[in-house]
Order: sequence, then structure tokens, then C-alpha cells
Amino acid sequence: MDLRTRYLGLELKNPLVPSASPLSRSLDTAKQLEDAGAAALVMYSLFEEELRHDRDVMDAYLSNQSLGHAEATSFLPLHGDMASRQDRYLEQLQRLKQTLGIPVIASLNGVTPGGWIEYGKALQQAGADALELNVYHIAGDANVSGAEVEQRYLDVLKALRQHVTLPIAMKLSPQFSSVANMVGRLEQGGAAGVSLFNRFYQPDIDLDSLRVSSQLQLSSSAESLLAMRWIAILFGRVKLTLAATGGVHTHGDALKMLLAGADVVHLCSTLLLQGPKQLAHILQGMAEWLDDSPYESVEQLKGVLSQRHAGDASAYARANYLQLLDSYLPDAGN
Repeated sequence: MDLRTRYLGLELKNPLVPSASPLSRSLDTAKQLEDAGAAALVMYSLFEEELRHDRDVMDAYLSNQSLGHAEATSFLPLHGDMASRQDRYLEQLQRLKQTLGIPVIASLNGVTPGGWIEYGKALQQAGADALELNVYHIAGDANVSGAEVEQRYLDVLKALRQHVTLPIAMKLSPQFSSVANMVGRLEQGGAAGVSLFNRFYQPDIDLDSLRVSSQLQLSSSAESLLAMRWIAILFGRVKLTLAATGGVHTHGDALKMLLAGADVVHLCSTLLLQGPKQLAHILQGMAEWLDDSPYESVEQLKGVLSQRHAGDASAYARANYLQLLDSYLPDAGN
């Protein structure tokens, strides 16, 4: 069975790619993921806010150092000896490239175009095979229009595209008023692919302390259906590569994404819950299903049930909503 696929111009041995998570912070865990069958690896994210904080701390340190006694200056550490988050990230990227035989994709998470040019250049020089831009923006300002939010994504992409030759994937949220139009504009702006969708972690309220709290909520398989719908709608309408992310826990989840038209499937929550070995189980389940199917390769499988090729194209549209409501019968016991 030929499981090969292409993503961001890279030929991969199969469609399973661990997405940005703490798992890539450990060389041993990254190697376990590769041994389990990972075709590529997306590194944990480098956050704009953390980099800005590092710079502020360094500026304050240098300023305070200059205000001290001159004779004590030689006893203070030089700022060049203090490793920043960017330095540590670049070092980890280089270690991963030396340790693994699969492509390594760097991940940048932020909301403004300013710093990405410098960071993107550094990641390219460090050996990244591609970049994933996660523009994690909560549009909570009532004075900012939807068009302005969209332009923010395009500005970040275009600014980086002018200075970096690596293929760039944009990780999007599902909250655009026209997802298909946005993906088309990103393709025109130079994106090599999109990842659908980013998960916005939601705040909670603690009723005992009456405080806003935060708690990591891992995904479930049901969440993958949103990405599946939009990938099915986009397949054949854009040329950039499509990655499904969020809610893929089983080989069945992964196969549905491919049938809808995905080029690769990102895995995160299931690996955090089950460990790297879960990737091997998913890959085995996919291979067994394909062996019993009429398809000889993943390429033949892609998009077979996309909106363009499905027998009932309305299944991905509003008509399906109406049909589901009309066909629902409540439990006779209630």
C-alpha cells in the first residue's frame, strides 16, 4: 500500500504529522514519534509575547547594569551569555534536524507582522523545512471589522513571504465569515498550505473562588468534523495543500479527513493522552483499512468524498441541516 503524500512541497512517507505540542521539546520523544511512523514533525510554538518579554527583560537588564558602579560591571554576566527563548528554540530545531530523518516544521504563534521577519529568517538559517504561522488572534475589539482581522493574517504572511523562501502554512481558526474566500486570498498571498483548524482554548469561571480560570481541554473526535467539512468544500478549488488538525484520535478519523481531501492529518491530543505509540496504532489501522479498500494509494483516496465528488454534494451544505432536523425523532420514552 502506497501511503505517500505531499505537503508544503515535501514528499512524506505517510499523511500522519504530529502537530505543535510539548512532545517536540524532548529529543527522545521526538525520536519515538519518528520510530512510530511520523512522516514529519511540527515543533512546539515560538510565541511572539514570550520573545517580546525576553527583549524587555534584556533591555531593563542592560539599562540597570549601566547605572551601577563601574568597578562591579566586570562581575556581571554578559548579555550574550544569557540564552533567550529564541536561542533555545533554534538550538532545539538544530538538534531535531540532526537526530531525525523526517522533515521538521517550525511553528510561530503571534498576531503582528513586526517580529516574524527576523524570526523567520533565523528559523530558515537553522534548517527548518517549512514554517507554520499560527496567527492566534481573538477579535474582541468591537471597533475592529472582520476585514481588518483578515488583513492582519494577510499582512503577516506577505511580510514574511518577502524575506523567507521556505514554504509557509497558515493555521486558521474556523471563525472567518467566509473560510473558502480567506483560504483563496492566502493562496494568492503566497501560502503553500493551510491547517484547519486552530482550537481557541476557552476561559472558565470558578464558582467557588469567583475567578476566571483556565484549564487545558483536549479535543474529541467529534471536533474533527468541522475541519472535515471545510476541507471537503475546499478540495479541488484551491491548489495549496490542506492539513486537517483538531480532533483526530483514531485511524477512522484520519481516513475521513483524507476522503474529504486532506493531504496530511495532524495529531496532538491523542498523542498527549496515549503517547507516541498511538501514532503507530493509527497508521496500522489505516493500512489495514486501505488493504481492504479498492484504493491502492493515499493519492487515489484523497477527495473521493469531497463536495465535488460526493454523490450528495448537499451533505456539506445547509440542506443537510434541514434534513437532519426533519428526520430527528425524539425518544418515545420522553
